[in-house]
Amino acid sequence: MGKPTQRINPDRQRARYSKEFKLEAVRLLELAEKPASQLAAELGVRRNQLYKWQTELSSKGQEGAFQGSGRPANDMQAENARLKRELAKVTEERDILKKAAAYFAKELG
Repeated sequence: MGKPTQRINPDRQRARYSKEFKLEAVRLLELAEKPASQLAAELGVRRNQLYKWQTELSSKGQEGAFQGSGRPANDMQAENARLKRELAKVTEERDILKKAAAYFAKELG
């Protein structure tokens, strides 16, 4: 498929934060009692990460934000994603058949 990825530091683990931690961090950021850079240093995260969490929370709401990267929350989301992929495939096939029919009609006529 492609080049295998090489990790620069294979012993380093990716930091994972709970939903509660992220919600509290955004709450503290929005209180604006401290500068964002100071708050980020105290929490042990990057400043831009706080802003990303804030953006996600404002766009998705408290229930939809920070769902994680695992399986979709419910079967409806998984089914919706599957149907979207299938629709894209069928649409592409239809477009190819339209072009082929136009080509052969031109050749015969």
